[in-house]
Amino acid sequence: MRNVKRQVGFTLIELMLAVAVVAILAGIAVPQYSDHLQRGRLTAGIGELKELRARMEQRYADNRTYANTAGTACSIGAFTNAQGTFGFACALTNAGQGFTWTATGTGPATGFVYTIDEAGMEVTTSVKPGWTATAMPANRFIVKKGS
Repeated sequence: MRNVKRQVGFTLIELMLAVAVVAILAGIAVPQYSDHLQRGRLTAGIGELKELRARMEQRYADNRTYANTAGTACSIGAFTNAQGTFGFACALTNAGQGFTWTATGTGPATGFVYTIDEAGMEVTTSVKPGWTATAMPANRFIVKKGS
């Protein structure tokens, strides 16, 4: 009686097939995950832009002006969001009876610029190339690629 040893393990073909499947899945998942992270950054910046507008409206309800006590600038100070991906700036319009807040992307959000005013007009001023195939929509923030 002959003692036959059975081979144990994977063949080279099986191993190459497994590596190819993992590479295909990674090629799909990594860009999707990156877009998901970017949408999260944009949404956080837009949320803070809307918060600034709400704070300005409270200021107006209390003082009948958006301007500071000197009448030279917006009544509330700008801040940098928690993720550090947007810088905020405010400009008064109509002698303190109007304002425009601008959120300008920095770091991973570079290329994105959003504005909001006292009337609630939400405008996407700029996005990264490839994020929108058409003209910028009026009164809407773009936070998803291809929208």
